[in-house]
Amino acid sequence: MPDHSKLQLHGFNNLTKSLSFNIYDIAYTRSEKQQKEYLAYIDEEYNAERLTNILQEVASIIGANILNIAHQDYDPEGASVTMLISEEPVIPQKVIDENTQEEPGPLPDTIVGHLDKSHITVHTYPESHPHDGISTFRADIDVSTCGRISPLRALNYLIHSFDSDIVILDYRVRGFTRDVSGKKHYIDHEINSIQNFLSEDTRNRYQMIDVNIYQENIFHTKMLLSDFDLNNYLFNISEDDLSSEEVELIRKKLKHEMQEIYVGRNVSIA
Repeated sequence: MPDHSKLQLHGFNNLTKSLSFNIYDIAYTRSEKQQKEYLAYIDEEYNAERLTNILQEVASIIGANILNIAHQDYDPEGASVTMLISEEPVIPQKVIDENTQEEPGPLPDTIVGHLDKSHITVHTYPESHPHDGISTFRADIDVSTCGRISPLRALNYLIHSFDSDIVILDYRVRGFTRDVSGKKHYIDHEINSIQNFLSEDTRNRYQMIDVNIYQENIFHTKMLLSDFDLNNYLFNISEDDLSSEEVELIRKKLKHEMQEIYVGRNVSIA
């Protein structure tokens, strides 16, 4: 495979690189009151202002220039943020080169970056059902770039910015760019799995499976948190507040819910 990092292009690199996340947080809410409290907590924790701050950091990490931000909190709950971005050499070329490589990006506490063609969006979906006590929070995030800036650098930061029990990832490269000889290039970097761009810490925390279509430059990864500590899923109560029968029943409900979301279909409880 040619060394794409040394490609001499004719004109602008107009490949579109799109990274999409579905991030899920799961909780057990014992009563209708707890369900309402959980939804209120999530609505406050991930309001439009905080989501905007997260996306601003994403823009910084991938080396994007923010052109416009629109954000909205919804009633009764949920929020959306849309950010238009562009690629412009507004800082020294050396810094651009260091921050536009397809490689594992930084964790939240190690961010160093700058700003500089497409968009970043996030939409949140809190949800619960009274019958089984399970409440879920989903954040849908899309990072779409055009040119040399890469959304892959935002992977680790975004996963660590949310309480991510389950993460569904899709990455696709669309279009083509031409080199100086006129040959079309449908991808400009090496990749065989999204997992290659996750930090070791992230890979160690999750079970992961891939479904990739290499010839179409389509990559799909599912992630499920490996460790299961029941107290991390109980809202406003602890395992000590429950009988052994309740513990077993709640554990079974939570694992069933997580498995269904992970595989993307309804499954029977064994």
